[in-house]
Amino acid sequence: MIRPGQVFRLLHINWVLVRNGLDEIVLATHLFRPVRFLGYLAPWHRIVRRTPRAVRIRRALEDLGPIFVKFGQILSTRQDLLADDIAAELALLQDRVAPFDGELARKLVEQAFQQPIGQIFTRFDTRPLASASIAQVHAATLNSGEDVVVKVLRPGIETVIRRDVGLLKTIAALAERYWSEGRRLRPREVVTEFEKTLLDELDLLREAANASQLRRNFSTSELLHVPEVYWPFCRRNVMTLERIYGIPVNDLGTLRQSDVDLKSLSERGVEIFFTQVFRHNFFHADMHPGNIFVSRQGQYMAVDFGIMGTLSPEDQRYLAENFLAFFRRDYRRVAELHVESEWVPHGTRVDEFEAAIRSVCEPIFERPLKEISFGHLLLRLFQTARRFDMVVQPQLVLLQKTLLNIEGLGRQLYPDLDLWQTAKPFLERWMSEQVGVRAFAGRLRHSLPEWSERLPELPGLLHRTLQQASEGKLRLQMDSRDVEKLRQQLQRSGRRTLLALLGGVLLICATLLYALAGSAPLLVLGGAPFLTWLLGAVAMVLLLGAFKGDP
Repeated sequence: MIRPGQVFRLLHINWVLVRNGLDEIVLATHLFRPVRFLGYLAPWHRIVRRTPRAVRIRRALEDLGPIFVKFGQILSTRQDLLADDIAAELALLQDRVAPFDGELARKLVEQAFQQPIGQIFTRFDTRPLASASIAQVHAATLNSGEDVVVKVLRPGIETVIRRDVGLLKTIAALAERYWSEGRRLRPREVVTEFEKTLLDELDLLREAANASQLRRNFSTSELLHVPEVYWPFCRRNVMTLERIYGIPVNDLGTLRQSDVDLKSLSERGVEIFFTQVFRHNFFHADMHPGNIFVSRQGQYMAVDFGIMGTLSPEDQRYLAENFLAFFRRDYRRVAELHVESEWVPHGTRVDEFEAAIRSVCEPIFERPLKEISFGHLLLRLFQTARRFDMVVQPQLVLLQKTLLNIEGLGRQLYPDLDLWQTAKPFLERWMSEQVGVRAFAGRLRHSLPEWSERLPELPGLLHRTLQQASEGKLRLQMDSRDVEKLRQQLQRSGRRTLLALLGGVLLICATLLYALAGSAPLLVLGGAPFLTWLLGAVAMVLLLGAFKGDP
């Protein structure tokens, strides 16, 4: 149900869509469908429609404001759902938002800490370093002397988000109902995912925790520097981090002037990705060029930790095995892994799925390895698997998006980057640690403290079990879904048998009464016909109840 306050906003959205040549979306709704022919008569119809569809969608989102821009950015990662041209165009959306007043940011910080800003910082620059749809960043210096950045949420942003997301849900519901592509693209599910991502970004304590975890993961590594979190100066709407001084990763001129080895830098980026995914199981899922910097010594530096991804151990293993099977062109194994991991339903025919995967992958593998995109291969696999009812999990979408970002960065730094050659040894080493003698030894070492605690209890437990067995007191307790299902079936069968027995007895009684009434009418009470009919009716109800139900 649309609230009155949303009506004008919805009318504005419709006007923006029409102005950008997307009137077919508006006229497809049941309200305007009778007059959709008017769209073809509009003077701007032929002029605007000369612009590609994807460009018109991007421009409409830019006109609708920052929340819709961010929606387009996140939607661009769902290349398993979108056409290639739309996904590529939405990826060009930039989160350019005018900054809010720096003095207001100062007041918000003072309100968050309930003290004058001078008691926290010796310097607080009211001119923002960066501004986005959710928050903006200011430079500051702590009283202890450290240079920091202070991230401050936009005032009233949660109200704006809930208003616009509410409208997006309404639009998604209409699209799913009236748009021919609506059911396939599942717009309501996409909007719900977007809402969760936005609401998570509103909690800067959550982002600070993400940064702290990622920093701890790389504390002994020179691959990646993660800014330190200053927890005493963090609140839900304010976050204080160490300020980093680095070169934007896409500033190739400055990187070359600083004598940074671009080939080594591109390979380290791939190693960082696989280390996060397979060793730490916690990866930065928003690694676009605006969030990645490089020190003068060639070390990666990351910022913006609002979107992070994780994989279950099962997903990690199946993903690694999938990648290795791709390296070997073992499409049968790829298909089997998808069924085993339940990424596709168990009833899927492996031979048909294998043939579909082969038809996608063989043309790709005919090119030189350095020209093959790992991310696009994963995307094509998701698109193929969707035909077999695969529902792509959000964590796999984040993974594919991050892989595309890493590939793009790596090949921008070093066009001849062979991602496969860099990744294959890492995956083989990781798999050897998960399977075999080394993996068994590792798990045994991990479980040893727990077993050492339980070992003294084993003799007593064994003695009690044997004693109960010798005395006939040992009971086997089974508590499984199959046993419960069998118990319920037996109960239903018993009820049906009882109903059939009662129904049969009553039917016999009715028959005898009917026969008695026919042979000796003078001996039967006047109510016998009614009683006969009643007994027969009850008997039929019982018999129907007995034979109705599960076979």
